[in-house]
Amino acid sequence: MQGIRGAITVENDAKEEIITAVQKMLKAILDENDITSEDIGAAIFSATDDIKSAFPAFAARQLPGWNLVPLFDAQQLDIENSIRKCIRVLLLVNTDKTQKEIKHIYLGRAATLRPDIH
Repeated sequence: MQGIRGAITVENDAKEEIITAVQKMLKAILDENDITSEDIGAAIFSATDDIKSAFPAFAARQLPGWNLVPLFDAQQLDIENSIRKCIRVLLLVNTDKTQKEIKHIYLGRAATLRPDIH
C-alpha cells in the first residue's frame, strides 16, 4: 500500500466549483498513477475553513466506482499565511509501485505547496 497526495484550489466557495475541482484532482491522480477506484483502500480529504459549500467526499462519491470507497472529510488547520480555498487528499492505495514511482498531483494555486515535485 502507498499513499498518494493531491491538492487543488478553488476561486470561490461554490458547490459546483468544489465538485468540479475535486473530481478533476481525483481523475488526474488516478490517470497519472494508472489506478482505479477499486485500488483505493480509503480517501482522506481536508479543506481550509473558507470552504463551506460542499464536502469534498460528496464530490468524490459522484464519480463512477467511488460508491464503495471509504471517504473521510476533515478541516485543515488554519495556519497563518497558508493557502486559502484549498482541498487536499490522501489516498491509501493498493499498488506495487514504489514511493518513487508515485505521482502526487497539485493543481491550481496548490502547486506552490510542493514545488519540488513539479
